[in-house]
Formats: sequence, structure tokens, C-alpha cells
Amino acid sequence: AALTVRFLTRRFIGEYGDMEFIYSHNLTVDGREILFHIWDVPNSQQAEEGSSEEKRIQWADSFVLVYSICDRASFNILPLKIQFIKAAKEGQNQEKVPIVIVGNKRDLHHQRVVSREEGRLLALSLDCGFYEVSAAE
Repeated sequence: AALTVRFLTRRFIGEYGDMEFIYSHNLTVDGREILFHIWDVPNSQQAEEGSSEEKRIQWADSFVLVYSICDRASFNILPLKIQFIKAAKEGQNQEKVPIVIVGNKRDLHHQRVVSREEGRLLALSLDCGFYEVSAAE
């Protein structure tokens, strides 16, 4: 949620509840106007691998999966999530689905438990993009 709000408003808000939101946002990229629809789902709601998660996957054209570099559990669930997304999306049309893994809280390096190299290697092994960021910065 913090990254989504930062992207949409350029402001940082540190605390969020476990609420799901859909945002719309226009942005000009390379001279083209692009309309983003962002379905922001907290990790606690992503845990369900039932019909509502499948509905989210079918709804989306691309995926940004965010973990905290300070939380090993948020990192460890990524391979299963990515496999689930790929099975649902790529099984339909054989087209590669754009997925990016983002390690958040780069500013909290003193609390880091997931190395940048681990994130990079996971993304490489799963054929995903990779970035480390700080929503706070």
C-alpha cells in the first residue's frame, strides 16, 4: 500500500490497515497517456488461493509483488505466488506475463534479513524483473 500511495500521490504514509483498494491513475509515458488500474491487496488477503485470488489474477495484465527486506516470510511466499500467477495466466494464452519483484524498505538496511542478491537471484530464477526501493524515500 505504501508504494502504491507513493506512486499515486508522491507522499509517504507509514501505516496501513489490511484493506483492499482499487485505484485508477493517468500517467504520460514516452508521450503516451496510460491509464493504470491498480488492485492493491494486502499480504494477509493474498494468502487465500481460491476464487477471489484467481479473479484478481485474471483481471490484471501485469503484477508487482512486494516483500519487505526486513521480513523473511514475505519473501519466502513469492515463489509460490509467482507459480500460481504463471499457471493461471500463461496457461491460457502461452504469453509471458509481466511480473516484477520489489524489495521494499531499503532505507531500513540495519534491519535487513533478505539480501539484495537473494532478491535478484529469485527474480532471475523465476524470469521476473527485480528492484529494491524505499517507499519512505
